[in-house]
Amino acid sequence: MKTYDLSGLTNKLLNSKVNLIDKKSLSLILNIGNERSLYLIISKLITSGWLVKIERNKYKINNQDIHDFEIANFIYQPSYISFESALNYWGILSQFPFEVTSATLKNSKVKKSNDKNFGYNKISKKYYFNFIKVNNFLIASPEKALFDQIYLWSKGLKQLNWDEYDLTKINKVNLKKMLSVLNLGKKLDFLNKRSFKDA
Repeated sequence: MKTYDLSGLTNKLLNSKVNLIDKKSLSLILNIGNERSLYLIISKLITSGWLVKIERNKYKINNQDIHDFEIANFIYQPSYISFESALNYWGILSQFPFEVTSATLKNSKVKKSNDKNFGYNKISKKYYFNFIKVNNFLIASPEKALFDQIYLWSKGLKQLNWDEYDLTKINKVNLKKMLSVLNLGKKLDFLNKRSFKDA
């Protein structure tokens, strides 16, 4: 079996400028095509502390400061940060959520990585919009985060803790326009009474 210089491979990894990496990309960056050799090198990089396993075939570079939101985007794609996590990030919800919450086009799922929970809720493709890139992660705009929360609330899949929201951080006109595409029925009366008095 071909021998590899771990120090040289580590330098290649660091020079790649990536924070998060999957097994396929590792194979390309390190130029290791043999599956067994790649497995052994990955094991050595983990043991030496250069790589941290996030989940099967997905890793983070250990000397990088990586936000949980970036990891959430990476674990399950496509996805963007939304719901309670985004509401907390934008200062709309003061309570810090237990898990990192995201919207996805794929099936709803909860993943656990290094003692942290990452929750993904499926939303319809026609509502998969209004997210932006902040630093290195994708996150819903303030209005879209609340829209997503209301969307799942209307389906009985999320709670709407209206008294805990700081709506001064929301553009109510924009939110009302977004909500017009949902068939909320009588639930819209509740929202109008609680949030759109001045919209």
